[in-house]
Parts: sequence; C-alpha cells; structure tokens
Amino acid sequence: MLGITIGNFDGVHLGHAALLEILRLRTGAAGETAVVTFDPTPAEVLGHPRTGRITVSSERARRLSDAGADRIVELQTDRALLELEPEAFLDLLVDRLGKKPQVIAVGPDFRFGRGRSGSIETLRDFLKPSKGVCEVVPERHVVLADGLEVPVRSTVVRRLLGMGRVEDAARLLGRVHTLVGTVVSGDQRGRTIGIPTANLDLKGAILPADGVYGGVAVLPDGIRRLAAISIGSKPTFVETPRVAEVHLLDHDAPVDEYGWILEVGLQRRYRGQEAYDDLDQFLAQIDRDLLRIRQEISLHNDCEESAL
Repeated sequence: MLGITIGNFDGVHLGHAALLEILRLRTGAAGETAVVTFDPTPAEVLGHPRTGRITVSSERARRLSDAGADRIVELQTDRALLELEPEAFLDLLVDRLGKKPQVIAVGPDFRFGRGRSGSIETLRDFLKPSKGVCEVVPERHVVLADGLEVPVRSTVVRRLLGMGRVEDAARLLGRVHTLVGTVVSGDQRGRTIGIPTANLDLKGAILPADGVYGGVAVLPDGIRRLAAISIGSKPTFVETPRVAEVHLLDHDAPVDEYGWILEVGLQRRYRGQEAYDDLDQFLAQIDRDLLRIRQEISLHNDCEESAL
C-alpha cells in the first residue's frame, strides 16, 4: 500500500512529522510512505517576496527520511507545473510514483493545482474509485516560552528564527535548529586573534537574527564539540555581508581547510552583535561568551536531539 503527503516541508517540523506518522499508521509496516515536494518552491516561481528556506533541498530530504519517509519525490517546479488543473496534477503524480496511492495525508487548509483550485474534496473524489482514503491531519499547536500558543508552521519557525528565538523555534521543529554548510574561505581574522572560526556556506538557507549563539557542532567523523556561533556582518572590523562563523571549543585540528561539511545546532542566543572600539574589550567579551557556553551547553543535547 502506498501513502503520500504533498507540500513544501520546509524545516520538517512537528506538523510534517505528524503527517508521516499518520501515513505509517494507515499503510502499515509493510506499506510505503512517500513525500511529494517541490524545488524551487511555488512561491519562488510565482515571484512572491523571498523569505528564504529553513532547510535546503538536501537537508530537507535527510530530515524527511529521518521522520519516516520511505521515498521522496521532488518535483521541479515551473510555471507549467503550477498551471496544471488539479486532475492533471494528480495524473502527473501517479506517473511519477508509478502507481496510484491508496492514502493521502494533508493538512486542513491544503490546496493545489492551478489557482489553488484543488481541495480536499478533489483528493477524495480522486481516491474514491479505488476506495482510497484522504486523511486530514489537524494542525498542531505548541506553547512558547512566553506562554503564547502558536500553530506549528514553517512561517512561524522563520519568524522566530528571524528574532533569534532559537529555543522557541526548537519547540516547533521538535529538535534544535541546525545550520548545515560547507566550510569556505573567510577573512581569516579569527586565527590572528586566537579564535579560529569555520565560515559556513549555507547554500541559501536563512540565517537567524544577528548575534552570538551557543550550541553543539558535529564534525564529519561524528565527533561533537561545543561551539560558539557568530551570525552577522562583523561590525567590530570591516563590515561584510551577513555570515555564519563557528568557533569550536577544545578543538585542536585546523578549521581553515575548506570543502568539508559542518553541522551546528543553535541551542541558545546570548546577545546581539556589538561593535567594539577596543580589541581587548572585544576579546574579553568573547571570553565571557565562551565561559557561558561551557557552563550552560551540554554536548549530550546535540543537533539531533529535541531542545524541549
């Protein structure tokens, strides 16, 4: 039995996990669960204001597999795809999947096809001849640290990250928010002041609010290190475009060998970015930041674990 769900799945948050959980329940252990997703997103193709992505395509695929997807079908999005009538879009899915699904799980506001004219009733009509089932999974809600209850949506995760509220974002994601990037060349200023950093190319993923964060980095060999993460434009020195720099604590190997993948979970935001006129003041603040990270961040709460 084949069960599918359809959407952008940016961030692969708790709401997305609930869809996959229902699919597994309905298809059974011997069934297959498939996620149909899009790249680029329909909003990007339609020219809507850019919001950035929580997870790029490769990271999204990994997260979906971890959440229980047996198969991921990524549709290359263009105007022609978005102009398909709902019935034509479903025919395309059957062609790409190789067979008709017996279960489709979607959220309560799911729409698809040209002008968003396809609805849940369209899906039910599509499945009716084969006695398939369309499961409507209720939207999840979580309570933030300030007591506010919010829906679990990618837009809310982006908004929280934009405010630097990584602990609250983790409540929606079900895990610590991570930056996954390739280590690339920077200005190499960090090593001249005794604080070498790895500069990350995030391939278009959004950066949280400027500031200094504490977290845990996972190296390619699986070794974990406490990490201080600076996000912003380096106001103490010559300002640059916004970057993410990672300083690994208790790590003796060089971090300026480029081309390797580094993953770092942002567990806590300590402060915003500040400009210092005096280098000694700047270094003293960094020492205070590193001390707090040592005192408050646990290596055992790494980027694969929930922050809750």
